[in-house]
Amino acid sequence: MKDVFLKLGTDFLSAILFLVVYLVTGSVIIGAAVAIAGAVAQLIHARIRGRRLDFMTYASLALVIVLGGASILTNDPRFVLAKPSIAHFAIGLIMLKRGWMLRYVPQIARETIPEYVTAAGYGWAVLMFVLGLGTIAVAMTGNLKLWTIYVSVVLIAAKVLAFAIQYVVFRVVTISRIRAARVAST
Repeated sequence: MKDVFLKLGTDFLSAILFLVVYLVTGSVIIGAAVAIAGAVAQLIHARIRGRRLDFMTYASLALVIVLGGASILTNDPRFVLAKPSIAHFAIGLIMLKRGWMLRYVPQIARETIPEYVTAAGYGWAVLMFVLGLGTIAVAMTGNLKLWTIYVSVVLIAAKVLAFAIQYVVFRVVTISRIRAARVAST
């Protein structure tokens, strides 16, 4: 669990830096500049430590630079605040691949309810798109308190709730099908 929070903190470091600096200084320009510097420093630190960097690391850096630069040029924080939506859209696109979720569920679910697993995979894609659109909508308000609540509470709660619903549905349907198969075989 510690690794998950460390990864999330690393992924959102530039957004966290922007938010903290912007709230302290009230300056979009300083906040965006610190966010860009933080993202570049993260990349340099990873390279010095000998970590292998993948495409997503460079793509994230490019997004921070482009959106941070747009925030600096326009003096508008909404560009930086909209950045998490891009990740949701990218993940949503990946989740549109048929059957992507099959490798993440227990074997009994893969064998008993593969059509439910596939449908849930598409459901997760839709959820990612909706959350991405919500992030943009909240960012466009320019209300930092609302954005912070949305990103730190709503996004997480929506995913936890979706997972809980999926778990219950998968369990109920799997048990029901196993029982029906036992009755049919006797």
